[in-house]
Amino acid sequence: MIKKSDFTLTPYMKSNDLWATYQILNTVVPYVLLWVLAVKVTAISFWFLPPIIALMTLFSLRCFSLMHDCGHYSLFSSKKVNRVVGFFLGVINAIPQYPWSRGHAYHHKTNGDFERYRGVGAFVSTEEFARFNAFDQKLYAFLRHPLMSLPGGFFYLAIKPRYALIAGTCDFIGHVFSCLRTNPRMGLSAIIASHKSRNWYTTSEFVDLLLNNICVISAWIFLSHLMGAGFFLSIYSISLTFAAAIFICVFFVQHYFEDSYAHKTEGWDYLLGALEGSSYLQLPTIFKWFSADIGYHNIHHLSERIPNYNLEACHNANVHLLSKVKTLRIGNIFDSAKFILWDTKANKLVSIEAFRQAVQSMDLEPVQGLVEVNRTEELLIKNGKF
Repeated sequence: MIKKSDFTLTPYMKSNDLWATYQILNTVVPYVLLWVLAVKVTAISFWFLPPIIALMTLFSLRCFSLMHDCGHYSLFSSKKVNRVVGFFLGVINAIPQYPWSRGHAYHHKTNGDFERYRGVGAFVSTEEFARFNAFDQKLYAFLRHPLMSLPGGFFYLAIKPRYALIAGTCDFIGHVFSCLRTNPRMGLSAIIASHKSRNWYTTSEFVDLLLNNICVISAWIFLSHLMGAGFFLSIYSISLTFAAAIFICVFFVQHYFEDSYAHKTEGWDYLLGALEGSSYLQLPTIFKWFSADIGYHNIHHLSERIPNYNLEACHNANVHLLSKVKTLRIGNIFDSAKFILWDTKANKLVSIEAFRQAVQSMDLEPVQGLVEVNRTEELLIKNGKF
Protein backbone atom coordinates (compact mmCIF):
# COMPACT_ATOMS: atom_id res chain seq x y z
CA MET A 1 0.00 0.00 0.00
CA ILE A 2 1.53 3.30 -1.12
CA LYS A 3 1.73 6.03 1.51
CA LYS A 4 2.21 9.75 0.99
CA SER A 5 5.54 9.51 2.81
CA ASP A 6 6.79 7.25 0.00
CA PHE A 7 6.75 10.25 -2.37
CA THR A 8 9.58 12.74 -2.66
CA LEU A 9 7.73 16.04 -2.37
CA THR A 10 9.46 18.35 0.11
CA PRO A 11 12.43 19.38 -2.11
CA TYR A 12 9.98 20.61 -4.75
CA MET A 13 7.85 22.76 -2.42
CA LYS A 14 10.36 25.59 -2.28
CA SER A 15 9.22 28.74 -4.07
CA ASN A 16 11.60 30.69 -6.30
CA ASP A 17 10.70 34.40 -6.20
CA LEU A 18 12.93 35.27 -9.16
CA TRP A 19 11.40 32.63 -11.36
CA ALA A 20 7.90 33.54 -10.20
CA THR A 21 8.53 37.21 -11.08
CA TYR A 22 9.76 36.15 -14.50
CA GLN A 23 6.58 34.12 -15.02
CA ILE A 24 4.40 37.09 -14.14
CA LEU A 25 6.32 39.37 -16.50
CA ASN A 26 6.31 36.92 -19.42
CA THR A 27 2.56 36.55 -19.02
CA VAL A 28 1.14 39.96 -18.14
CA VAL A 29 3.40 42.06 -20.39
CA PRO A 30 2.58 40.09 -23.59
CA TYR A 31 -1.11 40.14 -22.65
CA VAL A 32 -1.07 43.95 -22.41
CA LEU A 33 0.95 44.26 -25.62
CA LEU A 34 -1.57 42.09 -27.45
CA TRP A 35 -4.27 44.63 -26.59
CA VAL A 36 -2.10 47.42 -27.98
CA LEU A 37 -1.45 45.36 -31.11
CA ALA A 38 -5.18 44.66 -31.51
CA VAL A 39 -5.93 48.39 -31.56
CA LYS A 40 -3.17 49.04 -34.10
CA VAL A 41 -4.03 46.27 -36.57
CA THR A 42 -7.73 47.14 -36.55
CA ALA A 43 -6.87 50.27 -38.50
CA ILE A 44 -5.36 48.02 -41.17
CA SER A 45 -7.69 45.03 -41.33
CA PHE A 46 -10.03 43.16 -39.01
CA TRP A 47 -8.67 39.91 -40.46
CA PHE A 48 -5.57 40.33 -38.27
CA LEU A 49 -7.69 40.11 -35.12
CA PRO A 50 -8.51 36.35 -34.90
CA PRO A 51 -4.91 35.18 -34.24
CA ILE A 52 -4.45 38.03 -31.75
CA ILE A 53 -7.65 37.06 -29.93
CA ALA A 54 -6.48 33.43 -29.89
CA LEU A 55 -3.23 34.51 -28.21
CA MET A 56 -5.15 36.73 -25.77
CA THR A 57 -7.22 33.69 -24.84
CA LEU A 58 -4.11 31.62 -24.12
CA PHE A 59 -2.44 34.37 -22.08
CA SER A 60 -5.68 34.88 -20.16
CA LEU A 61 -5.61 31.15 -19.45
CA ARG A 62 -2.03 31.44 -18.18
CA CYS A 63 -2.99 34.40 -15.96
CA PHE A 64 -5.66 32.19 -14.39
CA SER A 65 -3.15 29.35 -13.90
CA LEU A 66 -0.68 31.65 -12.12
CA MET A 67 -3.51 33.11 -10.03
CA HIS A 68 -4.32 29.54 -9.06
CA ASP A 69 -0.75 29.09 -7.77
CA CYS A 70 -1.02 32.33 -5.80
CA GLY A 71 -4.18 30.96 -4.19
CA HIS A 72 -2.16 28.02 -2.88
CA TYR A 73 0.58 30.43 -1.69
CA SER A 74 3.08 28.51 -3.79
CA LEU A 75 4.08 30.87 -6.61
CA PHE A 76 6.03 33.27 -4.34
CA SER A 77 7.57 32.51 -0.96
CA SER A 78 5.69 35.40 0.71
CA LYS A 79 2.02 34.93 1.56
CA LYS A 80 1.40 38.67 1.21
CA VAL A 81 2.99 38.83 -2.24
CA ASN A 82 0.88 35.87 -3.36
CA ARG A 83 -2.25 37.66 -2.15
CA VAL A 84 -1.38 40.94 -3.91
CA VAL A 85 -0.26 39.39 -7.19
CA GLY A 86 -3.14 36.93 -7.12
CA PHE A 87 -5.60 39.79 -6.66
CA PHE A 88 -4.37 41.63 -9.77
CA LEU A 89 -4.30 38.43 -11.84
CA GLY A 90 -7.89 37.95 -10.72
CA VAL A 91 -8.77 41.42 -11.98
CA ILE A 92 -7.43 40.49 -15.43
CA ASN A 93 -9.87 37.59 -15.56
CA ALA A 94 -12.63 39.43 -13.65
CA ILE A 95 -12.72 36.90 -10.80
CA PRO A 96 -12.17 37.64 -7.08
CA GLN A 97 -9.07 35.58 -6.33
CA TYR A 98 -9.36 35.16 -2.56
CA PRO A 99 -12.94 33.80 -2.40
CA TRP A 100 -12.16 31.58 -5.39
CA SER A 101 -8.99 30.21 -3.80
CA ARG A 102 -10.79 29.39 -0.54
CA GLY A 103 -13.44 27.44 -2.45
CA HIS A 104 -10.72 25.74 -4.46
CA ALA A 105 -8.91 24.77 -1.25
CA TYR A 106 -12.07 22.94 -0.16
CA HIS A 107 -11.96 21.00 -3.42
CA HIS A 108 -8.41 19.91 -2.58
CA LYS A 109 -9.39 18.83 0.93
CA THR A 110 -12.31 16.72 -0.32
CA ASN A 111 -11.26 15.55 -3.79
CA GLY A 112 -12.93 12.22 -4.46
CA ASP A 113 -15.31 12.55 -1.49
CA PHE A 114 -18.56 12.92 -3.41
CA GLU A 115 -20.74 13.24 -0.34
CA ARG A 116 -19.01 16.50 0.58
CA TYR A 117 -18.07 17.83 -2.88
CA ARG A 118 -19.98 16.90 -6.03
CA GLY A 119 -17.53 18.52 -8.40
CA VAL A 120 -17.73 21.43 -10.79
CA GLY A 121 -20.73 19.81 -12.47
CA ALA A 122 -22.72 19.33 -9.24
CA PHE A 123 -23.16 15.68 -10.17
CA VAL A 124 -26.00 13.53 -8.89
CA SER A 125 -25.91 9.87 -7.97
CA THR A 126 -27.45 7.17 -10.15
CA GLU A 127 -30.24 6.85 -7.57
CA GLU A 128 -31.00 10.56 -7.70
CA PHE A 129 -30.87 10.57 -11.50
CA ALA A 130 -33.36 7.70 -11.61
CA ARG A 131 -35.84 9.84 -9.68
CA PHE A 132 -35.74 12.56 -12.34
CA ASN A 133 -38.51 12.68 -14.92
CA ALA A 134 -37.57 12.43 -18.60
CA PHE A 135 -37.33 16.20 -19.07
CA ASP A 136 -35.09 16.71 -16.03
CA GLN A 137 -32.80 13.89 -17.16
CA LYS A 138 -32.38 15.52 -20.56
CA LEU A 139 -31.83 18.93 -18.96
CA TYR A 140 -29.21 17.47 -16.60
CA ALA A 141 -27.28 15.98 -19.54
CA PHE A 142 -27.65 19.14 -21.64
CA LEU A 143 -26.31 21.47 -18.94
CA ARG A 144 -23.22 19.27 -18.54
CA HIS A 145 -22.39 19.01 -22.23
CA PRO A 146 -18.84 20.29 -22.97
CA LEU A 147 -20.19 23.05 -25.25
CA MET A 148 -22.04 24.51 -22.26
CA SER A 149 -18.62 25.48 -20.89
CA LEU A 150 -18.73 28.48 -23.26
CA PRO A 151 -21.76 30.31 -21.80
CA GLY A 152 -20.99 28.74 -18.42
CA GLY A 153 -17.42 30.03 -18.50
CA PHE A 154 -18.49 33.57 -19.38
CA PHE A 155 -21.10 33.55 -16.62
CA TYR A 156 -18.59 32.18 -14.11
CA LEU A 157 -16.03 34.93 -14.71
CA ALA A 158 -17.87 37.98 -16.03
CA ILE A 159 -21.30 37.81 -14.39
CA LYS A 160 -21.26 35.66 -11.24
CA PRO A 161 -18.90 37.90 -9.17
CA ARG A 162 -21.00 40.97 -10.00
CA TYR A 163 -24.20 39.13 -9.16
CA ALA A 164 -22.69 37.85 -5.90
CA LEU A 165 -21.90 41.38 -4.76
CA ILE A 166 -25.34 42.74 -5.66
CA ALA A 167 -27.26 39.77 -4.23
CA GLY A 168 -25.13 39.69 -1.09
CA THR A 169 -25.52 43.43 -0.52
CA CYS A 170 -29.30 43.26 -0.93
CA ASP A 171 -29.41 40.32 1.45
CA PHE A 172 -27.35 42.24 4.01
CA ILE A 173 -29.60 45.32 3.76
CA GLY A 174 -32.61 43.08 4.35
CA HIS A 175 -30.82 41.57 7.34
CA VAL A 176 -30.16 45.06 8.78
CA PHE A 177 -33.86 45.99 8.65
CA SER A 178 -34.84 42.63 10.09
CA CYS A 179 -32.45 43.09 13.04
CA LEU A 180 -33.60 46.64 13.69
CA ARG A 181 -37.24 45.55 13.70
CA THR A 182 -36.39 42.89 16.27
CA ASN A 183 -34.07 45.08 18.35
CA PRO A 184 -33.94 48.81 17.44
CA ARG A 185 -30.91 49.31 19.72
CA MET A 186 -28.81 46.62 18.08
CA GLY A 187 -25.38 47.95 17.08
CA LEU A 188 -23.84 47.73 13.62
CA SER A 189 -21.06 45.39 14.76
CA ALA A 190 -23.62 42.99 16.21
CA ILE A 191 -25.67 43.15 13.02
CA ILE A 192 -22.60 42.36 10.90
CA ALA A 193 -21.56 39.53 13.22
CA SER A 194 -25.01 37.94 13.03
CA HIS A 195 -25.19 38.07 9.24
CA LYS A 196 -24.45 34.83 7.37
CA SER A 197 -24.21 35.50 3.65
CA ARG A 198 -24.66 32.86 0.96
CA ASN A 199 -22.37 34.87 -1.31
CA TRP A 200 -19.30 35.10 0.93
CA TYR A 201 -18.21 33.41 4.13
CA THR A 202 -15.84 35.87 5.79
CA THR A 203 -15.23 39.61 5.93
CA SER A 204 -11.97 39.10 4.01
CA GLU A 205 -13.87 37.41 1.19
CA PHE A 206 -16.35 40.29 1.05
CA VAL A 207 -13.53 42.87 0.91
CA ASP A 208 -11.82 40.99 -1.91
CA LEU A 209 -15.12 40.63 -3.77
CA LEU A 210 -15.84 44.35 -3.38
CA LEU A 211 -12.37 45.49 -4.45
CA ASN A 212 -12.37 43.12 -7.39
CA ASN A 213 -15.69 44.49 -8.61
CA ILE A 214 -14.49 48.09 -8.21
CA CYS A 215 -11.29 47.40 -10.17
CA VAL A 216 -12.92 45.25 -12.86
CA ILE A 217 -15.86 47.56 -13.57
CA SER A 218 -13.59 50.63 -13.50
CA ALA A 219 -11.25 48.93 -15.98
CA TRP A 220 -14.19 48.02 -18.23
CA ILE A 221 -15.40 51.62 -18.25
CA PHE A 222 -11.94 53.10 -18.80
CA LEU A 223 -10.93 50.70 -21.58
CA SER A 224 -14.32 51.05 -23.27
CA HIS A 225 -13.78 54.81 -23.33
CA LEU A 226 -10.20 54.39 -24.55
CA MET A 227 -10.78 51.80 -27.28
CA GLY A 228 -14.48 52.09 -27.93
CA ALA A 229 -17.05 50.07 -26.06
CA GLY A 230 -17.99 47.84 -29.00
CA PHE A 231 -14.37 47.00 -29.83
CA PHE A 232 -13.18 46.38 -26.28
CA LEU A 233 -16.19 44.46 -24.96
CA SER A 234 -16.34 42.23 -28.04
CA ILE A 235 -12.71 41.16 -27.92
CA TYR A 236 -12.67 40.94 -24.14
CA SER A 237 -15.83 38.81 -24.02
CA ILE A 238 -14.59 36.42 -26.70
CA SER A 239 -11.15 35.88 -25.16
CA LEU A 240 -12.53 35.61 -21.62
CA THR A 241 -15.23 33.15 -22.69
CA PHE A 242 -12.86 30.80 -24.50
CA ALA A 243 -10.21 31.01 -21.77
CA ALA A 244 -12.79 30.06 -19.13
CA ALA A 245 -14.18 27.27 -21.31
CA ILE A 246 -10.73 25.78 -21.84
CA PHE A 247 -9.95 25.88 -18.15
CA ILE A 248 -13.30 24.27 -17.28
CA CYS A 249 -12.69 21.47 -19.79
CA VAL A 250 -9.14 20.93 -18.53
CA PHE A 251 -10.35 20.88 -14.93
CA PHE A 252 -13.11 18.45 -15.90
CA VAL A 253 -10.85 15.91 -17.60
CA GLN A 254 -8.42 16.11 -14.68
CA HIS A 255 -11.05 14.83 -12.24
CA TYR A 256 -13.98 13.23 -14.04
CA PHE A 257 -13.15 10.29 -16.26
CA GLU A 258 -13.84 6.56 -16.53
CA ASP A 259 -13.13 4.81 -13.20
CA SER A 260 -12.34 8.11 -11.48
CA TYR A 261 -12.28 7.74 -7.69
CA ALA A 262 -15.64 8.98 -6.38
CA HIS A 263 -16.15 7.68 -2.85
CA LYS A 264 -18.54 8.19 0.03
CA THR A 265 -17.22 10.07 3.05
CA GLU A 266 -16.98 6.84 5.04
CA GLY A 267 -13.85 5.07 3.87
CA TRP A 268 -12.70 7.98 1.71
CA ASP A 269 -8.92 8.25 1.40
CA TYR A 270 -7.09 11.50 0.64
CA LEU A 271 -4.20 9.76 -1.14
CA LEU A 272 -6.51 7.74 -3.38
CA GLY A 273 -8.41 10.94 -4.12
CA ALA A 274 -5.17 12.50 -5.35
CA LEU A 275 -3.84 9.50 -7.29
CA GLU A 276 -7.03 7.94 -8.66
CA GLY A 277 -9.32 10.98 -8.52
CA SER A 278 -6.90 13.17 -10.51
CA SER A 279 -5.43 12.44 -13.92
CA TYR A 280 -2.11 13.11 -15.57
CA LEU A 281 -3.06 15.19 -18.60
CA GLN A 282 -0.37 14.96 -21.29
CA LEU A 283 -0.31 18.23 -23.22
CA PRO A 284 1.76 19.52 -26.12
CA THR A 285 4.68 21.68 -24.96
CA ILE A 286 3.03 24.98 -25.92
CA PHE A 287 -0.14 24.14 -23.94
CA LYS A 288 1.92 22.97 -20.99
CA TRP A 289 3.41 26.46 -20.89
CA PHE A 290 0.12 28.31 -21.22
CA SER A 291 -1.52 26.11 -18.57
CA ALA A 292 1.51 26.43 -16.24
CA ASP A 293 2.00 22.64 -16.14
CA ILE A 294 -1.36 22.04 -14.47
CA GLY A 295 -1.53 18.75 -16.41
CA TYR A 296 0.58 17.18 -13.65
CA HIS A 297 -2.55 17.32 -11.58
CA ASN A 298 -1.99 14.21 -9.51
CA ILE A 299 1.26 15.73 -8.20
CA HIS A 300 -0.53 19.02 -7.58
CA HIS A 301 -3.10 17.21 -5.44
CA LEU A 302 -0.44 15.34 -3.51
CA SER A 303 0.91 18.74 -2.44
CA GLU A 304 -0.65 22.03 -3.55
CA ARG A 305 2.38 23.86 -2.13
CA ILE A 306 4.51 22.72 -5.08
CA PRO A 307 4.74 25.68 -7.50
CA ASN A 308 3.94 25.07 -11.14
CA TYR A 309 7.58 25.39 -12.20
CA ASN A 310 8.51 22.37 -10.04
CA LEU A 311 5.63 20.06 -10.96
CA GLU A 312 7.28 18.32 -13.91
CA ALA A 313 10.50 17.60 -11.98
CA CYS A 314 8.47 16.25 -9.06
CA HIS A 315 6.44 14.08 -11.41
CA ASN A 316 9.59 12.62 -12.97
CA ALA A 317 11.11 11.96 -9.54
CA ASN A 318 8.04 10.00 -8.43
CA VAL A 319 6.95 8.41 -11.70
CA HIS A 320 7.62 4.89 -10.36
CA LEU A 321 4.83 5.42 -7.79
CA LEU A 322 2.26 6.72 -10.27
CA SER A 323 1.28 3.51 -12.05
CA LYS A 324 -2.38 3.82 -11.02
CA VAL A 325 -2.70 7.42 -12.19
CA LYS A 326 -4.93 7.82 -15.25
CA THR A 327 -3.05 9.26 -18.22
CA LEU A 328 -5.21 11.32 -20.59
CA ARG A 329 -4.75 13.60 -23.58
CA ILE A 330 -6.67 16.51 -25.10
CA GLY A 331 -8.59 14.09 -27.31
CA ASN A 332 -10.05 12.43 -24.20
CA ILE A 333 -11.87 15.58 -23.05
CA PHE A 334 -15.12 14.89 -24.90
CA ASP A 335 -15.02 11.20 -24.02
CA SER A 336 -14.49 11.97 -20.33
CA ALA A 337 -17.40 14.41 -20.40
CA LYS A 338 -19.76 11.41 -20.48
CA PHE A 339 -19.01 10.41 -16.90
CA ILE A 340 -21.42 12.64 -15.04
CA LEU A 341 -23.23 10.25 -12.70
CA TRP A 342 -21.91 9.07 -9.35
CA ASP A 343 -22.24 5.33 -8.76
CA THR A 344 -22.41 5.18 -4.96
CA LYS A 345 -22.04 1.39 -4.84
CA ALA A 346 -18.94 1.08 -7.01
CA ASN A 347 -17.44 4.39 -5.82
CA LYS A 348 -16.83 5.67 -9.33
CA LEU A 349 -18.32 7.83 -12.07
CA VAL A 350 -20.41 6.34 -14.84
CA SER A 351 -22.08 7.65 -17.97
CA ILE A 352 -25.83 8.10 -18.42
CA GLU A 353 -25.66 5.62 -21.29
CA ALA A 354 -24.05 2.95 -19.09
CA PHE A 355 -26.67 3.52 -16.40
CA ARG A 356 -29.53 3.16 -18.88
CA GLN A 357 -28.01 0.04 -20.41
CA ALA A 358 -27.79 -1.48 -16.95
CA VAL A 359 -31.46 -0.69 -16.36
CA GLN A 360 -32.47 -2.06 -19.78
CA SER A 361 -30.50 -5.24 -19.24
CA MET A 362 -32.78 -5.96 -16.29
CA ASP A 363 -35.80 -5.55 -18.60
CA LEU A 364 -37.04 -2.74 -16.39
CA GLU A 365 -39.62 -0.16 -17.36
CA PRO A 366 -38.52 3.52 -17.19
CA VAL A 367 -38.34 4.48 -13.54
CA GLN A 368 -41.29 6.61 -12.49
CA GLY A 369 -41.64 7.16 -8.75
CA LEU A 370 -39.93 6.21 -5.55
CA VAL A 371 -41.30 2.63 -5.30
CA GLU A 372 -39.99 1.70 -8.74
CA VAL A 373 -36.69 3.48 -8.01
CA ASN A 374 -36.13 1.34 -4.92
CA ARG A 375 -36.95 -1.82 -6.87
CA THR A 376 -34.55 -0.75 -9.63
CA GLU A 377 -31.76 -0.15 -7.14
CA GLU A 378 -32.33 -3.53 -5.47
CA LEU A 379 -32.16 -5.38 -8.79
CA LEU A 380 -29.07 -3.50 -9.92
CA ILE A 381 -27.27 -4.17 -6.64
CA LYS A 382 -28.34 -7.84 -6.68
CA ASN A 383 -26.95 -8.29 -10.17
CA GLY A 384 -23.75 -6.39 -9.44
CA LYS A 385 -24.44 -3.65 -11.97
CA PHE A 386 -23.96 -0.76 -9.52
